Amino acid sequence: MSKTASKMVPLGTTAPEFYLKDTNSSEWFSFADLKGEKGTLVVFICNHCPFVHHVIDELVMIANDYRIQGLGIITISSNDVANYPQDSPELMTEFAFENNFEFPYLYDETQQIAKAYDAACTPDFFLFDNQDKLVYRGQLDDSRPGNGIPLSGSDLRGAIDGLIYNRIINPDQKPSLGCNIKWRSEK
Repeated sequence: MSKTASKMVPLGTTAPEFYLKDTNSSEWFSFADLKGEKGTLVVFICNHCPFVHHVIDELVMIANDYRIQGLGIITISSNDVANYPQDSPELMTEFAFENNFEFPYLYDETQQIAKAYDAACTPDFFLFDNQDKLVYRGQLDDSRPGNGIPLSGSDLRGAIDGLIYNRIINPDQKPSLGCNIKWRSEK
């Protein structure tokens, strides 16, 4: 299991726009279509990563807890499906259904959106305020597959609470850790 850390994009970065197909609905959406009234959480995930499997239940709980409070939730898979067919759009639809996603799971076929966000790993979390400025990038919490620390979502939940309730969000943030995004080899 490879361990890649998120790149910790500078706070205040503007959310890159996109127009991607949702594997749940087969509709196309932009960031502007999906952003929340209070802010927006963009998470890069994939179907097969053990780090994603470790956190997926907590991610779905966070989405369920906060979307009614005005947080937009967006998940994106950018993996190379030619070399990682388990991350294909058809299997993304199944993964979303099996895990009760009530939020979009978008397919970044060209990988341009992952590059625009400077995403590095799965899961990679980006929280934007209602002005589309980055206020949090980092880990869900200290739990990792096999480390014995229970999932709590404490780091991400703390940042979302800060956003929703107008509290200061600690700028000292720990990077997420996961499998590297499976980039296509350049020809």
